[in-house]
Amino acid sequence: MHSSEWYDLPQPARGIAEATVAAVTAARDTDADGYQVATARLAGHHAEQVGIVAGETVRLLLEERYPDGLTGDDLRAVLTDCAGAARWYPEFDPTVAMTLIAGALGVHEADGEPLPLAAAEVAGHGPLLIARLAAGAPHPLAGYLRAALAEIARTETMD
Repeated sequence: MHSSEWYDLPQPARGIAEATVAAVTAARDTDADGYQVATARLAGHHAEQVGIVAGETVRLLLEERYPDGLTGDDLRAVLTDCAGAARWYPEFDPTVAMTLIAGALGVHEADGEPLPLAAAEVAGHGPLLIARLAAGAPHPLAGYLRAALAEIARTETMD
């Protein structure tokens, strides 16, 4: 995708969107080298912002894919699918993917703090989850990313 697709976004949102699209595309194409470059770019952005964009995008995709709610079996299927599709990515860790999904769904630890993940874990696993959940989705990836960014902007305006 060309950066012109995101020209209207302010930085750092534009950079996060561009790096996310590049990483999701590389994941879909099982391009390990391209994925490493794109996720390194993603990890170079503010970790919390990258996590929010990834989490909100994952949440939107899960809600669309599982409109009646996500069961334990659905969750297991998503993780199994992700692990199978990520055979080319030796750093894949189902626990990190599960933590990302839990965060996307608003499940937090008892003290109300977000589940702790390193920037590299979010950057490395978020695009894999997004790529798998977006496969066969009724809308292009850009639509979900824009909706995630708009939701984030809306909540920041309210704060």
